[in-house]
Amino acid sequence: MEKRPFWEQKIVQAWKHRNIIWLSGVRRSGKTSICKMIGEAEYFDCELPSVRKILADPESFLDKYKTSKVVLDEVHRLDNPSEILKIAADHYPKLKIIATGSSTLGASKKFRDTLTGRKTNIWLTPMTEFDCRCFGISSIDDRLIKGGLPPFIQSEGFLESDIQEWVDSYWAKDIQELFSLEKRSSFQKLMELLFVNSGGIFDATYYARPCEVSRPTIQNYLSVLNATYVMYIIKPFHSHKSSEIVSAPRVYAFDTGFVTKYNDWNPLRNQDRGKLFEHLVLNEILASNQSGNGVHYWRDKRGHEIDFVLKKHKSMVVAIECKWTADAFDPAAFFAFSKYYRGCRYLVVANDVRKQYSKSFNGIKVEFIGLKDLADSG
Repeated sequence: MEKRPFWEQKIVQAWKHRNIIWLSGVRRSGKTSICKMIGEAEYFDCELPSVRKILADPESFLDKYKTSKVVLDEVHRLDNPSEILKIAADHYPKLKIIATGSSTLGASKKFRDTLTGRKTNIWLTPMTEFDCRCFGISSIDDRLIKGGLPPFIQSEGFLESDIQEWVDSYWAKDIQELFSLEKRSSFQKLMELLFVNSGGIFDATYYARPCEVSRPTIQNYLSVLNATYVMYIIKPFHSHKSSEIVSAPRVYAFDTGFVTKYNDWNPLRNQDRGKLFEHLVLNEILASNQSGNGVHYWRDKRGHEIDFVLKKHKSMVVAIECKWTADAFDPAAFFAFSKYYRGCRYLVVANDVRKQYSKSFNGIKVEFIGLKDLADSG
């Protein structure tokens, strides 16, 4: 079993601040494997009826393990999953718990308490560039085609049946258990269309007709996809200037393997690689930030566009362009952006940059870096 030190270190650091960790991420992202690597931890799979029976009396269970490390895998299978975590946080400070699930803690009505101020959230994204190095995966085409779910990228063949099995499990175990949605065909149709159009501007009206549901239902479906980390909503960066796009979000699928499969991009063309590489850059940003908050894109009404804009804090803005090759970079969008926003940092993340360097374009300093540089810089 391959180690994932980036994530293991996050767990170690999180436990120094709070005794409850909520480890979330999509199905098959590796949550169980990481938990089983935690030394001297007692592991409980809450999908098992026998485990749920043990946990039915939270205080007796916590008394037994009050100075231990405990993993509660798939904790949402409990009738009242937040109860045991709240009791542990309030009354068992020496007990360290890591609970796992496939959504944000407050996404489902099953969680009656979101444990605000009592837990640390860790979001396990698909495999990062550093994860791939740890797994010995050197082919970027493999990462783009097979995606970042460990079982898929490690498999000899990546079949359509693997995708369908994942989708079926996602519907049955995440959507039905946590959200009780109806109209499976409409929900999955939207998911498929968003995989095909990943990275595009989202307009609920556009998707309502092919999915045969109303516009508000499409918006609700998207919120569920976002809460379960299957789709990322990236909102525009703006300061309400009349020349900027201010409302229409972009929606990115969580994994390049699914984007590749639903677009039938195999073998890959360079234009496909460029689009998928943009997803890898976003994955690195989200793994580092542990949140989509502060991650935006920028576009003006003249068609200038920047892939990602990070608002680090009030005075620091980072503009990022993603390119398969550095030579494909055109500084026009950075020029346009600089007229509105001063003192920004400008990055071009390109697949063919092996050693980072800088160039000046009409007084704007642009740093050219590779994916590894972005990952290492945090």
